[in-house]
Amino acid sequence: MARRTVSDGSSFEQLGSYARAVRIGSHVAVSGTAALSEGIVIHPGDTYAQTREALMRALAAAAELGATATDVIRTRLLLVADCDWHGAVRAHGEVFAGIDPANTTYFVAGFIPEGVVVEVELDAVVPDG
Repeated sequence: MARRTVSDGSSFEQLGSYARAVRIGSHVAVSGTAALSEGIVIHPGDTYAQTREALMRALAAAAELGATATDVIRTRLLLVADCDWHGAVRAHGEVFAGIDPANTTYFVAGFIPEGVVVEVELDAVVPDG
């Protein structure tokens, strides 16, 4: 099966030798994605807004490989312990209302760079055809 990747071109991706998203066959996996623009945190301190932005960026990467939000089967919300987890869950609920992918939400020690309070990951399966 052919392997296709999407990169956002960040120096962190280059340093770590990873892709923003990868597709093999019908499976699309999106790496941990934060609300960043050129390494700068978007919506500092706002868990809801960071989650929504991160989800939109993750879905955009998946879309470059042919997946839509309705193809998403699993999401992960990784949160710093002192953030507003309710805001993160609310943002997820708005983005995936009626789709209801499997989800795991958990706390982590922190992220690179400082100021990121949430990263999201997602997996999708693109239907044949």
